[in-house]
Amino acid sequence: MIIEHESKEQSGLTRYIPPKGDFVGFRDEEHYKEKVKEWGLSSAKEAKKEFLYKERNYQRVVTIKGYETYGKTDDYNTVVIEFQDGNLSCINPANLKEMQQSSFGKESMLELTEKEPVILDSPATSESVATETEETPPKPKKAKAVKPKKEKEPKIELPTEKVHFTATVKQFAMTYNPFNEENDEVVVLENVQIVQEPPLELGVAWCSHSKTLKKYELASGDMLEFDGKVAKKKLGKGKDVSEEFIVDVPVPYKVNNPSKIVKQN
Repeated sequence: MIIEHESKEQSGLTRYIPPKGDFVGFRDEEHYKEKVKEWGLSSAKEAKKEFLYKERNYQRVVTIKGYETYGKTDDYNTVVIEFQDGNLSCINPANLKEMQQSSFGKESMLELTEKEPVILDSPATSESVATETEETPPKPKKAKAVKPKKEKEPKIELPTEKVHFTATVKQFAMTYNPFNEENDEVVVLENVQIVQEPPLELGVAWCSHSKTLKKYELASGDMLEFDGKVAKKKLGKGKDVSEEFIVDVPVPYKVNNPSKIVKQN
C-alpha cells in the first residue's frame, strides 16, 4: 500500500507531455533495437526494455512505446515513453539518456571563480586621454578591397515524396553519431539521379549502411536502382577513422529508407 501511495504522489508530481496524435510504433524487435541504439540508450545484444525517468526528488520506471518525427525532413525524433500508471509522455532521447546516469540531478560541487574587479579610469587619466585625442589627428582608414561575389548555384527543389533513384556506390564511410557517441557506417553514392522528366541530377549523396543494404554485399562501383526519400543533410565526418573511410568531396544530400533495391552488376 505504501508503494501504491508513493506511485500516486509521483504521478501527481510528473508533468506529462502527451503525443500530439498518432506516433510511430516499432515494426518489430529489430526495429526497436536499431532505434534505441541510434538514440544511445542501449547497444547490448538484448536491447534494454526499462528506463529510469528522474526528477530531483524521485524517479520512475518507464518503457519506450515509439517516437515522433519532426523537422523539415523528419530526421529528428522525440521518444514516446509510457509510465507504469499508463500515462504517455514525450521526451528528447538525449534527456532520457542523461537520466540513466547515476550523477543526474546532483548539485555540482564546483566553485565559481571570482570575477576580476573592473578598474575605472581616474579623472586625471580621462583628461590625458581626451587631450591626446584632440592633439593627435585620426589616421585615414584604408579602403577595403571588394571581393567579387561568387555566383550562386541554382537551388535544387527536392521532392518531398518517395521517388525512384539510380546511383553508383562510391565508397563506404564513417559519420560520428552524438547520440551513441560512436561512428556509424554509411554508404556514399555518386552519379545520383532522380528518375523523372526531366531527370534530376543530385551528384553525390549518402545513406545509412542498414541491415537491409548489408544483405546486398555492396562494393565500390556497384550500380543500383531503388526507391527512397531525399533530404538536404550534409554527411558529417567520422571520429578518429582510417583514411579509407574519409570522403574527399562534400556530400550534401541524404537518402532515407532506400527500398526495392536492384543491383545491376
